[in-house]
Amino acid sequence: MPTWSARLTTRPAAAAGLFYPDDSHRLRSAVERLLAEAPRAAASGRPKAIIAPHAGYSYSGPVAAAAFAPLEGAEQDIERVILIGPAHYIRFRGICIPMVEGFETPLGRVPLDLNALAVSAEMPGVQAADAPHAPEHALEVELPFLQVLLSRFAAVPLLVGDARPEEVAAVLDRLWGGPETVIVVSSDLSHFQDYETARLRDADTAVAIERGTWAGLGPGDACGYLAIAGLLVLTTRRGLEAQRLALCNSGDTAGSRDAVVGYGAWLFGDAHPC
Repeated sequence: MPTWSARLTTRPAAAAGLFYPDDSHRLRSAVERLLAEAPRAAASGRPKAIIAPHAGYSYSGPVAAAAFAPLEGAEQDIERVILIGPAHYIRFRGICIPMVEGFETPLGRVPLDLNALAVSAEMPGVQAADAPHAPEHALEVELPFLQVLLSRFAAVPLLVGDARPEEVAAVLDRLWGGPETVIVVSSDLSHFQDYETARLRDADTAVAIERGTWAGLGPGDACGYLAIAGLLVLTTRRGLEAQRLALCNSGDTAGSRDAVVGYGAWLFGDAHPC
């Protein structure tokens, strides 16, 4: 089996100026404002995993902030963040890890956990390639929230292509760790339905997430449905429940109600971290 190794390079930001501000001061101010305005919910245990949207901040920023806000109370413990979400631009089989040592945003460079990536590379269905990661916004847009909230952390970026939920769960299980590790699943919900249709469909998806009924999730429910399903396989096995933090769509935040995108935020608390 070939040994995975990182190139001595950093992936530049691809979504800056498109999904979020490309100026560091404006970006930090925007994230801090979103977090300050986010509702705070009483968490049921130490944050272990969250589901957060990944659209432009003017659309999904308030919901993303609601997902990340619970990390404020655990920032001293968190050293590693598993970032997992769908590949929008390049199709591939399985799960893709990058071959670089860091990801860049206007707020600076985020180092990657090279040991965790090497472990991931040994898992069935995992491949190493930079091409799917280069244009991808799904993981990148979550980084500024983490950079503002956490004093230091290393990221483990995982893009999901054509994979089975059980494959996703196996990789997450291998990287589960203890209180030092948090999982961020990046996914929007329904896409380009009218407002009322989206509201009803997203409500059904929310119930499925909260009940852990992952097998019924499909691409029309969430672009990151495979990442969500993989997380639910694992959280159900480990006895973690989803706590809803926010649910709305782009018709509630910005834009027309004729063709909206749904956004949801969930927290999985680990009452017995190991």
